[in-house]
Amino acid sequence: MTDPAAVERDAAEAASAFSHPAVAPDATAAYGEHPDQVVDFYAPRGAGAGPAPLVAVLHGGAWRAPYDRQHVTPFADFLARQGFAVANVEYRRGRSLPHQGSEGPVAGRWPETFDDVAAALDALPGLAAAALPQADIRRVVLTGHSAGGHLALWGAARHVLPYDSPWRLPSPPMLRGVVALAPIADFAVAEELGVCGGASAQLLGGPEQFAARLPCADPAALLPTGIATAVVQGREDIVVPPAVAESYVAAAAKAGETVGLTLLDGVGHFPLIDPAADACAVVAEEISQLAW
Repeated sequence: MTDPAAVERDAAEAASAFSHPAVAPDATAAYGEHPDQVVDFYAPRGAGAGPAPLVAVLHGGAWRAPYDRQHVTPFADFLARQGFAVANVEYRRGRSLPHQGSEGPVAGRWPETFDDVAAALDALPGLAAAALPQADIRRVVLTGHSAGGHLALWGAARHVLPYDSPWRLPSPPMLRGVVALAPIADFAVAEELGVCGGASAQLLGGPEQFAARLPCADPAALLPTGIATAVVQGREDIVVPPAVAESYVAAAAKAGETVGLTLLDGVGHFPLIDPAADACAVVAEEISQLAW
């Protein structure tokens, strides 16, 4: 049973993270015809005359419909105030109606969620060049929180997808690196721990499809990538426990790749995207180390 004090702390952290008003973007561009196939752009605040590194943000929310990109707009604005150009990526998530026997909206759509992330990342250089001239598309860092952390890791690993995957890239993407924030980075461990109510299995189409689709979707199965990767994780996270990130880092090491892991004491799941929290400054520093 989860410690009641931990539950109370998590609720307070979530309330703080979601207390900030949404921040409107400086520009928005579509990468497809569906309403969710859009990217919001934030210009770097107070930056010098030169181009700024571009940070692509993939939001979390267990790949479920009620959680869209709006809740990370304060985080995107925070990064813009650190001098980054920012792209806040939306994508199709699970349908709003729960499936029969489910406690809530189903997580993700197969294959649409992956279709969208692949299409958005492929289109990003061109969209950024047109919508945000301040962005340096030669210096791109992917970041994402929770389910979005999974998508960031997956997006950086498309060149090691199975050869028959429609999302496979012929060569590594042009990225400076990935900073994954409390990512759902190892689906097997996440399912063992019941992370987000079995969201990983739902994303892949249900338990009957889980094992067959893991090689195309699970970051822990897509290693090594050769892309500089860092994970930032709160030690007190009860939403996506540290064991998930630690398992991913161990899998990377077994594959011959070093993934940086920063474990923050006294920090849970939501301070990583809360501009009012010290943990958010740590995230910005991790991004800076890759971007500049």
